[in-house]
Amino acid sequence: MAERAEWNHLPDVPIQVSPLWQWPPRPLQALKWYVDGWFFLTLNMGILGLALLSYLLASPTLAQAEVLAPGWVFLILFRNLVLVTVIAGGLHLWFHAYALQGDEMKYDPRPFPRQGRMFSFGDQLRDNIFWTLASGVVIWSGFEALFWFLLANGVAPATTFAATPIWFVAFFFLIPVWESFYFYWIHRLLHTRLLYRFHALHHRNTDIGPWSGLSMHPVEHLFYFGTVVIHLVLPTHPLHLIFHLMFYGILAITSHTGFEGLLFRNAKRVHLGMFHHQIHHRYFEVNYGNLDVPWDKLFGSFHDGTAEGKARMRERLKARRG
Repeated sequence: MAERAEWNHLPDVPIQVSPLWQWPPRPLQALKWYVDGWFFLTLNMGILGLALLSYLLASPTLAQAEVLAPGWVFLILFRNLVLVTVIAGGLHLWFHAYALQGDEMKYDPRPFPRQGRMFSFGDQLRDNIFWTLASGVVIWSGFEALFWFLLANGVAPATTFAATPIWFVAFFFLIPVWESFYFYWIHRLLHTRLLYRFHALHHRNTDIGPWSGLSMHPVEHLFYFGTVVIHLVLPTHPLHLIFHLMFYGILAITSHTGFEGLLFRNAKRVHLGMFHHQIHHRYFEVNYGNLDVPWDKLFGSFHDGTAEGKARMRERLKARRG
C-alpha cells in the first residue's frame, strides 16, 4: 500500500531491485532488466552516444595528453560545461520554467524551485546552478584531465578494442555495477557525523530539479567523482573514462528531475527520475544506493515506496535512537 496523499505521482510500488541478485535465479527477468536499461531509447545508450561523440570531436589524443597543457584541459572543461548546461538547463525549461507537461508524473506536490535563506543567493535554482557549474563540472573535468594524463603516461593501465574486444565492451556494462557499490558506500560515509556538514548542501534540496543533482559541496564532489579510481586498477580506454564520468554526471541530473519521465504526445518517451532516490531526499536516512545492486536491502536501509516501507523505516530509526 502506498501513501498517495504524500506524493503527486506514484510509480508502481513496491519498488523492485535488479532480478540479477535474487534467489532463486531469474535469468530471463535479469536479461530483460538489462535490455530495458541499455537498448533502444534509454539514458544509458544516450550517454554512451554522447561519450563517443565527445571522444571523437572534443577530446585530446593520448599523444597530446602525455603533457598537461592548458589547451586540451580547457577543451574538456568547456565541453562538460556546455553538456551540463544544455542537459540540466533544457530539462529545467521543460519541466519547471515552462511546465510543458504540467504536474504529470511529478513526484513531489510542492512547487519548485523555492526561495529561502538556506540557499546560496536566497534562491534554490541559483544555488543549484552555481554549485553544479562552479564546483561540480570543474572537479569532474579535473578528474577527467588527470586520468587522461595517467592513461597517456602508462600510470593507469590502458587497453584498446583491438587488443581486448570482449573486455572493451563488457566494461561499459560493468560501470553501473561499480557505481552501485561505490555510490552506496560513499553516500553512507557522507551521512556520518564527520562528513554530513558537507553533504548537507545537497540535502537542502528536499524537493528537487535537474540542477539539484550535481549541487554539492566541493568536498562531496571529490568523493563523488573519485569513482574513477577504478581506472587505476583495471585496463581501460579513454572512451571508458569519458562514459564513466558522464554516466555519473548526467544521471545525477536526470535522476533529480523530480519527474518519473518525459512525456511527449501523451506518452512517456524517456524514463528519468528515480522514485527510489526521491524518497531519499524526503527522508534522508533510507535508499542510499540504487537499484542495480540491492545494498539498501542487504543493510536494512531500503524503502520500497509503500506505507509498510515507511513503517519499517520508522521502526529502524526508533531502534537506533534507543
